[in-house]
Amino acid sequence: MRERFDVVIAGAGPAGGQCARDLAARGYDVVVLETEPEDEFPRQSNKSTGGTFPSMMASFGIPDDVVMQFTDDVVIESPNDHFARERSGAVLDFGAFKEFLVEDGQRLGSEYYFDARVSKPIVEDGEPVGVKYNGSEEVYGDVIIDATGPSAPLAKDLGVTDLSRKNHAIGIEYEFEGVDLDHEGYADLHRSMMLRLDHEYAPGGYSWIFHTGGDTAKVGLCYIRNDSYQRYAEVDRTIDGYLDHWLDTDPRFESAERIEGRQHRGSAHIQPPTNLSTDSFMAIGDTVPTIDPLWGEGINKCMQSGRAAAKTVDSCLTPSNPDTSADAISLYDELWHDEVAPDMDSRLLMTEMLYLAPNDRYDTLLGDLNRLDDETLQRANAGEKRAILKLLHAGDVPLLARLAKHRRGR
Repeated sequence: MRERFDVVIAGAGPAGGQCARDLAARGYDVVVLETEPEDEFPRQSNKSTGGTFPSMMASFGIPDDVVMQFTDDVVIESPNDHFARERSGAVLDFGAFKEFLVEDGQRLGSEYYFDARVSKPIVEDGEPVGVKYNGSEEVYGDVIIDATGPSAPLAKDLGVTDLSRKNHAIGIEYEFEGVDLDHEGYADLHRSMMLRLDHEYAPGGYSWIFHTGGDTAKVGLCYIRNDSYQRYAEVDRTIDGYLDHWLDTDPRFESAERIEGRQHRGSAHIQPPTNLSTDSFMAIGDTVPTIDPLWGEGINKCMQSGRAAAKTVDSCLTPSNPDTSADAISLYDELWHDEVAPDMDSRLLMTEMLYLAPNDRYDTLLGDLNRLDDETLQRANAGEKRAILKLLHAGDVPLLARLAKHRRGR
């Protein structure tokens, strides 16, 4: 195996795979180190959902044949109400999607070392110059990129990422057949992606049903170890236990059966990032904390992050005298804040208010959304403060006090 490349990427998920595609298309020598063996890839998913929108498909040239079902709308449920909004979407076969990124990257010239478990960066004169993997194996590059997700062995060692367990989100998802997608008393979920805000099933988080065709659907939930989790969680009930509880009590799953081998687990950290890069190094995808897991279309954010890293590499290595200093690499930080997560603070505010609100406030929120124009939620999620204010009530003072306490604790 070669030991020297322009760029070394750890992790073959959406962020690492897209970054490799972009760099190979620009003519750079790039290698991706992936923990899983090639003949088993992708053995597991580091994303517990696979919902996206046409803008992502078009922006990154994703073929339709990795889509399980095209959808027409997004539905949001609370314990006693629902809100539906027309928005075309696509539910991905996440395994096929990852395979496409790898195969297309290889077609463009990127190399993949499978069964390569990254352990730590190789540092010389205070700067990262390579990566150690599988114990004693080494590979070197002008730029090193950590796309391993929350494990973040390179970013943590270099002090770039500070991931707190207080803000750790975990998710689980199974694919089912026999789901009643149009049960009386619930929204019609044929050709829909549905997200449910309900602490009974996902304390401090959300659950979902994504239609995948016929009577099949992706069903899962995610919660964050935040104040709402501490307040509403049942003692000793695991995330699997919460999913079982939802399946046992929601009539839409009365005849549902799990599809063998179609299980996904994932995790992320919900907090503002501290650093994103340093000399010759960038952290991308879920290696960087996320700020809006409910509305943020995490796959797209990972892909955008990978693309921003590729642009940065191009800027640093194109000049006749390449510059990979922390100052030059900081272009990535600018692109991340401008293109991946603009208006970060207000978007994080919206996310935290959602997860800290009680169940009856979710019913009120959906009543407001059904009364207001269709764009209010989208603008609020994008961090537009005027739209966020339109969703607040005079009775939200206790909620805002909880939010202030939560932020002080963070």
